[in-house]
Amino acid sequence: MSGELKVLGACPLDCPDTCSWVVRVKDGKAVSLRGNPEHPYTRGALCVKVNRYLEHAEAPDRILYPMRRVGPKGSGRFERITWDEALDEISARLTAIIDEFGGEAIWPYQGTGTLGYIQGEVGESGRRLWNALGASRHDLNICARAGNDGLRLTNGTPSGMDPETFALSRLILLWGTNTLTSGHHLWKFVQDARKSGAHVVAIDPIRTRTAEQADEHLPIRPGTDAALALGLLHVVVEEGAEDRDYLENHTVGWDEFKAEIMKYPPSRVAEITGLPEESIRALGLRLARTRPTGIRATMGIQRHSGGGSAMRTIACIPGVTGDWRHPGGGVAYSTSASFPLYADTRDDLLPKPVRKLTMTRLADGLSNTGLPVKCLWVYGANPLGSTSDQNRIRRAMARDDLFTVVMEQFPTDTVDYADIVLPATTQIEHIDLHAGYGHMYLMWNEPAVSPPGECLSTTETFRRLARHMGLTEPALYDSDLELAAQLLDSDDPALAGITLDRLRKEGWARLAVADPFVPFTGGFPTPSGRLEFVSDRAEAAGLPRVAGYVPSMTARTPVSERGPYPLTLVTPASHTFLNTTFGNNAELRRRAKAPRVLVSERDAADRELTDGQTVRVFNAHGEFTAELEISDRVRPGVVAAPKGHWPKLSPGGGNVNAVVEERDADLGRGPVYHDNFVQISPA
Repeated sequence: MSGELKVLGACPLDCPDTCSWVVRVKDGKAVSLRGNPEHPYTRGALCVKVNRYLEHAEAPDRILYPMRRVGPKGSGRFERITWDEALDEISARLTAIIDEFGGEAIWPYQGTGTLGYIQGEVGESGRRLWNALGASRHDLNICARAGNDGLRLTNGTPSGMDPETFALSRLILLWGTNTLTSGHHLWKFVQDARKSGAHVVAIDPIRTRTAEQADEHLPIRPGTDAALALGLLHVVVEEGAEDRDYLENHTVGWDEFKAEIMKYPPSRVAEITGLPEESIRALGLRLARTRPTGIRATMGIQRHSGGGSAMRTIACIPGVTGDWRHPGGGVAYSTSASFPLYADTRDDLLPKPVRKLTMTRLADGLSNTGLPVKCLWVYGANPLGSTSDQNRIRRAMARDDLFTVVMEQFPTDTVDYADIVLPATTQIEHIDLHAGYGHMYLMWNEPAVSPPGECLSTTETFRRLARHMGLTEPALYDSDLELAAQLLDSDDPALAGITLDRLRKEGWARLAVADPFVPFTGGFPTPSGRLEFVSDRAEAAGLPRVAGYVPSMTARTPVSERGPYPLTLVTPASHTFLNTTFGNNAELRRRAKAPRVLVSERDAADRELTDGQTVRVFNAHGEFTAELEISDRVRPGVVAAPKGHWPKLSPGGGNVNAVVEERDADLGRGPVYHDNFVQISPA
């Protein structure tokens, strides 16, 4: 390749914004990357993390060749081998495992390191091969499952507002979401709304960057959001401001839900949430009087043991106020379900039904002695940095009889426990197709440069493995372009006019839906066709029939019953890392500074701790070391430690997930990263 060209692509990372980007390539080398100024959502800007993506792809610690472990598990000692040697060894080990234990002894552990339809988790890349081998099914529930399931009970789908329509909102509730850190492109639309007089409220246990920029911040007690939703609706009903026409014609179960609302007057909700009663009442009055009201709630809000119910109940608000009638009204959580693209994972290739292993219960799954996991194949994931109960995972991955393969770009903590490491491409080196979960655009990623060393894409790795194992099913060898064409081969009206040729030429295309987009104009995809305040499906599953408040573990446990661990820990997103991606970048690590824990002045004084002191944060599951920051950004009783630091690069060799219990939320077996008790003492 010679000369200079511009290549259109898309950010692959686990963020709602899924930016369109432009890579400038000169003489075969990527020399610059910027946000695509032509894209209506990206508008030319990337985040502080992705601005360093080219540096990331060319980092000196990039894994460039296949490797075999030569030291003890966890030592990170490897020797370089050829691809043929790696695939021969893998093929022999997998064949032996299948012969002795069956295919279900293989756990293909895929994460959200890339969200692509071709290379990533959205398209379940590799699933065809795993089906052909009869492997266990991987339940990728780590990100949004509890909230997704809660929204399905109310609306029938996790999808709702087009986030661009927040520009039309007149009251914006940023509920459990730090927009300026975890999806900052939405802020432009929030600012557009403000210019027209919108009032912006941040509801968050932490005074985040976003909360500081909002017109109002409600520092809610973690895990009590559903109670606040009911308290706000109590004020709406008191004011007679419910939309009775909408309730009659577009919802079911209003009388039962109204009875539940009336159990939560602002005085009671103040006791539950720790918010002033007057603040609850004032916001309830705003909600009663302001149309349209747009609610932005993202994944942090549902990472506790009542998280699914929280989203289910918040989703009821626009059903009471009738905000779904209006552009700029309703709830925006994830737009993923708006995209009618369905990967053909060829479940017919399974020789028999197989078990499902849950991503966030990795320690439990690896400890199962009934039908043991004998091969753990990790890709797009760093469970030793990102998954609950870190210490139990570490012990389980050290098993001598566990054959672990990790496909990776960098030497993560998880890589250190691999038997075979396979070098993976980055986004600028492979084809992929993306859909944002925070906007309505399909995105194409064209490779800008050749992969360095011997790095291979996820799809090519699985094609080569299939050949080494002698598999003859033609579908295992479909090219990336063939896979993309299959995804886009649809009569769904939302994909009208969107072709592979168009995407490759233009880089992106908006779904063929109305602009501005108002969801549910033709009804809700629920059994009744209406918004459901009550749910027979919930009742059949042993959940409350009526939407309501299910407190988190920490919210329902009185201080007197918390024993030696009285503080509630929340683990918010870092501004400089995305999960653990970029956790090895020297400049971003410098900006992030050392791992830290935010503690109120009162809680620090009670423990005789000082600002800047190195402390130990611990509970029965483990501990991590951090620098104490005394801050009024957290309320007494609540401490916050941002996620994303690599354990191996952190003091003490652990991060926040060392103290996160492997426990399920109320819906979808979602994780509970914001629902754990800890204590803090000097290190």
